[in-house]
Amino acid sequence: MSDKKNPLTEYAEYLSLGAEIAIGLAAPILIGYWLDEYFETSPWILLGGCGLGIINIFVIIFRLAKRLDN
Repeated sequence: MSDKKNPLTEYAEYLSLGAEIAIGLAAPILIGYWLDEYFETSPWILLGGCGLGIINIFVIIFRLAKRLDN
């Protein structure tokens, strides 16, 4: 039996990872921007969203590294 994966499965895994990274970074930033506009506190909540997005990226990277280590 071959150890090769279906190419579509591999593409789906990479696409899923890319979407997870993009959403994990963009969502807190966009929410922070919207909240800043709503509460007129610019740029403080946006900066918090940026920090949260960066933390999300590190969590995703560490989870990926742990998964690849197994």
